Amino acid sequence: MDRLDRQIIAALRDNGRATYADIGRTVGLSPSSVHERVGKLEAAGVITGYHATVDPRSVGLGVTALVGIQPTDTASNDEIADELVGLAEVESCYAVAGDEAFVVKVRVDTVDELEHTLGRLRRIDGVARTRTTVVLSTRFEGRPNNRLLDAEDDGVTS
Repeated sequence: MDRLDRQIIAALRDNGRATYADIGRTVGLSPSSVHERVGKLEAAGVITGYHATVDPRSVGLGVTALVGIQPTDTASNDEIADELVGLAEVESCYAVAGDEAFVVKVRVDTVDELEHTLGRLRRIDGVARTRTTVVLSTRFEGRPNNRLLDAEDDGVTS
């Protein structure tokens, strides 16, 4: 991946709906060259998809919580993770170091629904306990970190 690829990725992370012509003007390439590079980045698995970012409250998901999950001593983290995938309320799942094996981000419509979801989480085989932090407000989220993508070309390609 060279400097131009990193600039294209940064442009797409800032605006996933940018046209190849717009990106080309930003990075100094023709739209067809940008299209070709984006195709290669997609084929290589660097770009894994495109999505719309929505305001959770506007779609009825006004309660967000971060839930730490501590497994039992005999639990299989893979099996717990497989169960977490099946819960639509779990938006993100991170394997973490420390007493907890996972931290998950849960989004639901009400505190009552959060309580119900926490009960479902606790009933997953292998979950010993959970620790919940309710989010009062979100200052920012999903911000693209383009720091390394904006860096000067170091001559290293992958």
